[in-house]
Amino acid sequence: MGLPGVSNEWSGRMARRSSRMSDVIFSILQSYKTLAVVGLSSKPMRPSHGVAAYMQAHGYRIIPVNPHETSVLNEKAYASLDDLPETVPVIVIFRRSQFVPEIVESAIRKGARVIWMQEGVIHEDAARRARAAGLEVIQDRCILKEHARRFVAEGI
Repeated sequence: MGLPGVSNEWSGRMARRSSRMSDVIFSILQSYKTLAVVGLSSKPMRPSHGVAAYMQAHGYRIIPVNPHETSVLNEKAYASLDDLPETVPVIVIFRRSQFVPEIVESAIRKGARVIWMQEGVIHEDAARRARAAGLEVIQDRCILKEHARRFVAEGI
């Protein structure tokens, strides 16, 4: 029995896709504890700040990437991914979609493992480029919500 007006085949495909995506997200959040947050703002009212503060409070190391900041959440900020002194596995993007291709190219050069585009950030060509280079890609998903859903409380 499926949803009214929706084929069982389509419902099954969507459930499998959702399950696979959930497994990938769980694996990313479980495996990698350092996040470079591109576009992280020091302004507490900005979504990037709230999300990064939440992730930091839950044991993740946050590396701010923003040319207009020197420090955010008591962490030294870097102007770009290319300026990072180390490889960071997860790149969380809080920039408009038009800036994603440049960020992806930097992430590839720096040896990142995951590109995570926050809610509202989607760029299919850049996602294909990242996947072709061996990176995992998450688009249009909030890392805070995905973490809370899996690790804090059921059903959030």
